[in-house]
Amino acid sequence: MTIIDKVLSLQSAQKQPSILVIGDLMIDHYIWGNATRLSPEAPVPIVNVKNESTTLGGAGNVVQNLVSFGANVIVAGVIGNDAMGNQLIEILEAEGVKTNIIIKDNSRPTTVKTRVLAERHQLVRIDKEVTNAISEALANELTEKLTAIIDSADIIIFSDYNKGLFSPTLTQQLIKIANDHQKKVIIDPKGLNYEKYNGAFLIKPNRKELAEAAKTESLKNIDELQKAAQTIFAQTKTSYLIVTLSEDGIAIITEQASKLLPVKATEVFDVTGAGDTVIAAIAYFIATGFTVEEACELANHAAAIVVRQVGSATTTIDEIIKDME
Repeated sequence: MTIIDKVLSLQSAQKQPSILVIGDLMIDHYIWGNATRLSPEAPVPIVNVKNESTTLGGAGNVVQNLVSFGANVIVAGVIGNDAMGNQLIEILEAEGVKTNIIIKDNSRPTTVKTRVLAERHQLVRIDKEVTNAISEALANELTEKLTAIIDSADIIIFSDYNKGLFSPTLTQQLIKIANDHQKKVIIDPKGLNYEKYNGAFLIKPNRKELAEAAKTESLKNIDELQKAAQTIFAQTKTSYLIVTLSEDGIAIITEQASKLLPVKATEVFDVTGAGDTVIAAIAYFIATGFTVEEACELANHAAAIVVRQVGSATTTIDEIIKDME
């Protein structure tokens, strides 16, 4: 059976996986306008605002990709007890996502990234956030809630944006709980401390993130990727490193071997959010019975579709099938 036949069979079965996303949730706020003159107060453009929009950012983009595939999604994380946090939950619930494990923290705002654009050119980005580790009390509350529902998940994604959720202690606690319940954990990492991901099934850095974590500068070919990956395998005991390589495709690396999947994109307009699409596709297809290699092949096509669009985008199973034909 070909991989397309397997995907078609999956669709005809109409059985969707339940995927738990634990991650840094945020709002992407866009201010659109035009700028035709400079301010008399400082050498900066004056933007005449024409429109504003808000979308899910961070782990929320992973969630939206999974919803687009048809998965049943449960999301867990910490947000502020504020208007933007309420809006974030409203967007998720409108997508049919379960939000009862999202905890509100009175001591921090919901993370918001505001981008001011004039004629599609980004002039400035303003971040409202607190990135300190969440309190022990909140970590314990989150752990208790996740333990109660973890058996309902087919696979678990950690979407780490380094905003304070994934402290080393909490990350290790959550991985242990998942492993105790025989649930695979796949991780989109951030930062240099990969030891906190010890015990995860699969970790998906991009080329730059792997180079920084492995403390090396040159990752130009598959041999250099394999060598750098050994540092991460020693720290994490993970089974797979999936390295996204932008225009060079995706590398599937184990301790013993590596394989390069060439890029599928014929056009590239915007790579924003492509990594979120890749991690979502890998999790979705592994959860539905595909091998890691097959899941990465399908994720490569999914990424090729979204980079042809401007901004964070999603795709569907039908679009992936069409892209493979």
